[in-house]
Amino acid sequence: MYGRPVNEPHGHPIAELIKTVLSQHTNDRNRDRAFAALRERFPTWEEVRDAPVDEIEAAIRPGGLGKSKAPRIQAILAQLGEPPDLDWIETAARERSLEYLLSLPGVGRKTAACVLIFTWGIPEIPVDVHIHRVGGRLGLFPEKAPFERAHDEMLAVVDPEDAYELHMNLIAHGRALCRPKPRCGECDLRRLCPWYRKNGGGASSMRAAGRRELPGGPANTAK
Repeated sequence: MYGRPVNEPHGHPIAELIKTVLSQHTNDRNRDRAFAALRERFPTWEEVRDAPVDEIEAAIRPGGLGKSKAPRIQAILAQLGEPPDLDWIETAARERSLEYLLSLPGVGRKTAACVLIFTWGIPEIPVDVHIHRVGGRLGLFPEKAPFERAHDEMLAVVDPEDAYELHMNLIAHGRALCRPKPRCGECDLRRLCPWYRKNGGGASSMRAAGRRELPGGPANTAK
């Protein structure tokens, strides 16, 4: 339905970590604007760490929630050594890397998973709201499972080499069809979907039954 996205790890763990913090409670465009403004104003991570917090807040304002994100970013950077460094994670044991990332201020499982898979291609499936909704409906884990359990369940049911593809395509599906009000009539997965069998797809979905055109493809995918 959405093609086979290819992961191209970029090798910049601190950038991925800070960008993921900026992504919280905003869309990708605003996140990217905030990140670009931060890097333009403060070219090094030491400068970001040591700047007055109100200047960090002003730089990341396009991403929203600057009052909470700015001190969190500086607190994270303060724990990454001198100079700030996460490059050691590339060759460290996954359990040690995950434990360390989760020890950083305000870093949860999704953020840690993003750092691992997008920086180095270490198999992870960051569970955001789309994956939690779609995975629950498809029966990959209980619909109301805590996000922590959802991460573990997803890793248990997918081969490591398929983690990135499944992550990206579940997000694409959640944005395109398996929305809070799902468009089940357009979905090729409905014959496999426990939620569809239980709910009949819902009135809005049934009006769409028989329509086979699918939106976008890879252009709709994003972290």
